[in-house]
Amino acid sequence: MSRTLAFTRAVPESIAHCELTHVARAPLDLVRARAQHAAYERALTDAGCEVVRLPELPAHADSVFVEDCAVVLDELAIATLPGARSRRGEVDSVAAAFAAHRSVSRLRGAATLDGGDVLALGRTLFVGLSQRTNAEGARQLRELVAPHGYAVEPIAVTGALHLKTAITRASESVLVVNPCWVDTARFAHWELVPVDPSEPFAANVLRVRDTTICSAAFPRTNERLHVRGVSLVQVDASELAKAEGGVTCCALVVPSASRQITPSRRG
Repeated sequence: MSRTLAFTRAVPESIAHCELTHVARAPLDLVRARAQHAAYERALTDAGCEVVRLPELPAHADSVFVEDCAVVLDELAIATLPGARSRRGEVDSVAAAFAAHRSVSRLRGAATLDGGDVLALGRTLFVGLSQRTNAEGARQLRELVAPHGYAVEPIAVTGALHLKTAITRASESVLVVNPCWVDTARFAHWELVPVDPSEPFAANVLRVRDTTICSAAFPRTNERLHVRGVSLVQVDASELAKAEGGVTCCALVVPSASRQITPSRRG
């Protein structure tokens, strides 16, 4: 089995000034947030990952949420253009880290795209059209990945920050979804597990090899996944949830690959 890398970044002291869209600002305990993040990294290690810490970015309040800075496939990595301009200074260090493992391409111009809006299911990339990702971002992503055999399917996201706030892959055949935030008809060929109505943010889980990392804050939805045979590891993510973060946001989990790949034309 190939080596699996999990790229993470430390929780910055400035996180209290993070971008917020759908949640109200609340006091955030930095010491607790960092302890929870360390436990999350241990869960990644226990799931079979080699954790790679990216350089700290103290001035970037959202920098712990590394997922938004790249879309990483077997054949290439795409450095994104985050929809929040305050986050664009986070991207270069992520692109530099992946340059050792993938050909790296970049989005340009009027495109905006957050990695949290890209859900890869086989050779199809569902791209959430949200407050952070626009149609031009989806179009440029399609242009970059089509030569490698990927299709891009834009999908509207309403009421949630990112597509992966609304739906993620929990196992080989199961997706967990909040049907209030995304059109479930687009995923008709999958087994769909709806979140418990009292846990609207429970659809964000992170599948790593044969393990699914989830937030312990959502016991009812987690039980729904458990009875469907999903192997769960629960972590306390309550402090970063105050920064509108979930378990997918804090890592870019990818199989290791050689850099010897033909570059795409925007590389």
